[in-house]
Amino acid sequence: MAVHLSRFVRRVVRLLPAHCGVPAAAGSRLSTGRWTPPSCRGLSQESGETNTHFGFESVPEEEKAKKVYEVFENVAQKYDIMNDAMSLGIHRLWKDALLHVMHPQPGACLLDVAGGTGDIAFRFLDYVQSQKERQTRQRARSMQSPSWQDISDNYSGQKDWEGVEAECRAVVCDINKEMLKVGKEKADYMGVSAGLSWVVGDAEELPFDDNQFDIYTVAFGIRNVTHIEKEALRVLKPGGRFMCLEFSKVTNPVLAKLYDAYSFQVIPVLGEVIAGDWKSYQYLVESIRKFPAQNEFKEMMEDAGFFCVQYHNLTAGVVALHSGFKL
Repeated sequence: MAVHLSRFVRRVVRLLPAHCGVPAAAGSRLSTGRWTPPSCRGLSQESGETNTHFGFESVPEEEKAKKVYEVFENVAQKYDIMNDAMSLGIHRLWKDALLHVMHPQPGACLLDVAGGTGDIAFRFLDYVQSQKERQTRQRARSMQSPSWQDISDNYSGQKDWEGVEAECRAVVCDINKEMLKVGKEKADYMGVSAGLSWVVGDAEELPFDDNQFDIYTVAFGIRNVTHIEKEALRVLKPGGRFMCLEFSKVTNPVLAKLYDAYSFQVIPVLGEVIAGDWKSYQYLVESIRKFPAQNEFKEMMEDAGFFCVQYHNLTAGVVALHSGFKL
């Protein structure tokens, strides 16, 4: 396993410089590792600093975390609006697809890394509740000659669902406090509180014990990671699932050209008009181009020790959903 993880770090650090996709909650990382391979680090002849990527720019590693933090601090208040504007609302369908593939059941525990504004966590809790209600209806239909009280209790799920709310939980972990603040405000507005926690944390050094979660998700956040190694494996329970939703490589050549033109010529303009921040969204577009292709990232996950690794292309590869299990 140690060999696999080492190979994973060497390959990913070379290729993954940045975070979120539509920018997502910043600071997301999957690792505790601090080693950077020679191919990704440039030692300044003057200072001896180790460099990494920040979009197309090369910056000292210690500066990157600060720069990424500033990006998402700047865009936090307009983050959800920009997601809708940049993707024409399609990001909602991508996130719904993530939950459909995940298919969580009552009692599951989710860790959503770089999940600042809570989109995945909210969907997770809604999905689990719908599964609970479906199971309750099925039990009610299967009962033979039940009493009126039995039917009422089973159909409403009042007795059982209270326990499920206590067991099922979604933890949103993000290094950026401004993003978490926006997520909490959304939760308050939606009236969502049961089973939901908000944690300020660096994904390279997650503040959780080993073997804690059934599912680890990172949606449009992995590209902001400098070092990736073993944190996802560490915090997942045996049998737990790692799922990554991220911008990827478009498979159709014609669509790829249109997508590039839209990305570089339109998205920064939208960022300036809507969020008053051209630079952050220029960084977003550049960071997307640094993420590895679908098969390459699949191999990285396998090298890290994940099993049954698969990916699904969404919107012709504009986005890819990768999934793997800890055994």
